[in-house]
Amino acid sequence: MSCLMKAVKCGRPVTQMHKAPGALFKTHLLKSTWGINAQLWKISRTSSHLSSEKGNSYDYVIVGAGSAGCVLANRLTEDPLSTVLLLEAGPKDTLLGSKRLMWKIHMPAALTYNLCDEKYNWYYHTTSQKHMDNRIMYWPRGRVWGGSSSLNAMVYIRGHAEDYNRWSREGAVGWDYEHCLPYFKKAQTHELGPDQYRGGNGPLNVSRGKTNHPLHHAFLDATQQAGYPFTDDMNGYQQEGFGWMDMTVHQGQRWSTASAYLRPAMSRSNLSVSEKTLVTKILFQGTKSVGVEYVKNGQRKKAFAAKEVILSGGAINSPQLLMLSGIGNADDLKKLGIPVVCHLPGVGQNLQDHLEVYVQHKCTEPITLYNAQKPVNMMKIGLEWLWKFTGEGATAHLESGGFIRSEAGVPHPDIQFHFLPSQVIDHGRVASTMEAYQVHVGPMRSTSVGWLKLRSTDPNDHPIIEPNYLSTERDIWEFRQCVKLTREIFAQKAFEKFRGPEIQPGEHVQSDKEIDAFIRQKADSAYHPSCTCKMGQPSNSFAVVDPQTKVIGVENLRVVDASIMPSVVSGNLNAPTIMIAEKAADLIKGLPSLQEKNVPVYKPRTLETQR
Repeated sequence: MSCLMKAVKCGRPVTQMHKAPGALFKTHLLKSTWGINAQLWKISRTSSHLSSEKGNSYDYVIVGAGSAGCVLANRLTEDPLSTVLLLEAGPKDTLLGSKRLMWKIHMPAALTYNLCDEKYNWYYHTTSQKHMDNRIMYWPRGRVWGGSSSLNAMVYIRGHAEDYNRWSREGAVGWDYEHCLPYFKKAQTHELGPDQYRGGNGPLNVSRGKTNHPLHHAFLDATQQAGYPFTDDMNGYQQEGFGWMDMTVHQGQRWSTASAYLRPAMSRSNLSVSEKTLVTKILFQGTKSVGVEYVKNGQRKKAFAAKEVILSGGAINSPQLLMLSGIGNADDLKKLGIPVVCHLPGVGQNLQDHLEVYVQHKCTEPITLYNAQKPVNMMKIGLEWLWKFTGEGATAHLESGGFIRSEAGVPHPDIQFHFLPSQVIDHGRVASTMEAYQVHVGPMRSTSVGWLKLRSTDPNDHPIIEPNYLSTERDIWEFRQCVKLTREIFAQKAFEKFRGPEIQPGEHVQSDKEIDAFIRQKADSAYHPSCTCKMGQPSNSFAVVDPQTKVIGVENLRVVDASIMPSVVSGNLNAPTIMIAEKAADLIKGLPSLQEKNVPVYKPRTLETQR
């Protein structure tokens, strides 16, 4: 601009316009000036936009600060040169930096509060289940730092070694037991110390129950009287049998992935975390993922990833976000008017979960948790926990349990038990009414498979969830076995001095037909949705990610959470999800996989008998 003014002053080329009348000269000069100004403003605006994008650009953008996302945020920022943005739809799991002020999350015994609170919970519901008397099933999922590890019952179960060997056969090459065990160990510090199966140096603290409750002892004695073995570590050499449960509880507090992984990494300058942030879309240039769009405080924003976008939203949110972004079944996406980025028909398919039922007995002695749930006693328990993190508030009370085979010929356990010296009604949303104890029991490898699909293009709308429970005769038969085998355990001598009448199913429920009806009316989710973005070979038309956790058919996009399990494991999902994230972190960093060969795993002496 200054050169132009000099040119006008000095009578160089611009003054050729002097031949025109004065008014025309002024008009042309003004137009030239405005044009140059406009160009400069445009360049400035573009530069500012690029600068803004760069300012909101990271190496990795992780969607979901749950059981997997917190692990990844920690492991990827171990390299000070890698920058990470972690986005979480829910709030922090502390108030004013205090766990005590968020006691509903951190007090282990308070776990049912958050199963009923939409503040920390996605509060999903399934479709009407036609094989379960058309019941609509409730699915709580964590929406808070730590995700479902901040809501769950803190049971630490890895599943069976053969689950991971099966994954490898299903196409998840490199995810067999010898390649997964080292990552379980890497994650863990077990209070009993390290061994061939346990870790002793990881962020995730794992402990055993401390209550020494007589009903837990009665349960374990009864299982041995029924002919089942005692196992001193169901996550170690021998899953089959009954014993003391491992729990993600540390010094009387819930030890979620937010406590284990996220908080220790928060001081790193290369980690940014944003809570109450709903990611609405993955951004693409062609088929290359370049970032995400999100809403925070009512404002729509973008964040860019120089290396990768990683989805860790879980088995519902991750496939939902993929579909909202144009990755999924092309026909379904077109019906909703979503532009197709990549036709991947497996997104949202292969949905698997564990169902369970409660078999309950009245207790003849006043030793259950019934009295602890009375207001005055709850206050005492709460105050002790707030003061010292000790007492009955410092455990989830699911301290014993086990795994058995449903029948002869089954190669490894397919039924799981959790024992509780209390009564749970409607997910804990209804208060216990009497002195009672119960076992949570259900099949581990059900053959019923479901799906989920978008309800609309609105990211706030929950997807349609169709688990398709009890849709096979095998699943119905396994549940009958669950009830019959549990009754056999509860009938043993060890329970004689505690055993009152059966509350449910109830003495009137005896025939197969009556047991089936009870299951349809009372079975509920064990909160283990999985497998909706299954891992497999690109040649498998229903695989969503490859064994490197990369989304097939696009670039710079991964999914790392329970959704990538090819099939559900034989146990709770939190420990396997953390393992998946630990292993994926090494894949992302380009490190060779850890491996431990020839670790012995128990096999029954014979498969000709059930026990």
